[in-house]
Amino acid sequence: MKQSQTANTLYFEAADRFAHAMQRLARATEANAERRLDLLQDMHFQLWKSLSAFDGRCSLKTWVYRVIHNVAASHVDRERRRPIDGVDSSELDQIPSLVDLSGLIERDDALTKLHTWIRKLNSTDRQIMTLYLEDLSAAEMSEVTGFKPGAIATRISRLKSKLAQDFKEASR
Repeated sequence: MKQSQTANTLYFEAADRFAHAMQRLARATEANAERRLDLLQDMHFQLWKSLSAFDGRCSLKTWVYRVIHNVAASHVDRERRRPIDGVDSSELDQIPSLVDLSGLIERDDALTKLHTWIRKLNSTDRQIMTLYLEDLSAAEMSEVTGFKPGAIATRISRLKSKLAQDFKEASR
């Protein structure tokens, strides 16, 4: 099936506008660097494929988040059935020179812990937390997830409390 010119134009606009959000979601969803690249590629492919059906009843932003979060959820389901393997040495970040390494290491450690914590959440909570971290409003999250804004606000409050408690316990 050929994509229309409009769908291709929309894809390039969406890919440009939401590239960083897609990368952050992929990182929050997948720890393995190679599988994370596969996930990101799948997000782009599914987004491109889906835009031929985009009819403008929601914003492009909402559409993109729906698609990429559905791809991420499917990825998690597939990965849960995959046997667990060891840590890949390619996942270790190279230490840049001439930078405040202690601050960089602390920030990277905190992000790694956050992404690990997010990956342990159930699918719904993971989706809501990653949308929250993307700074979407409760109304926008409602459009993506189908939950009412009040239910989303309640979940966010509970997740933030759980995060604080889990990180406090981990630092003991």
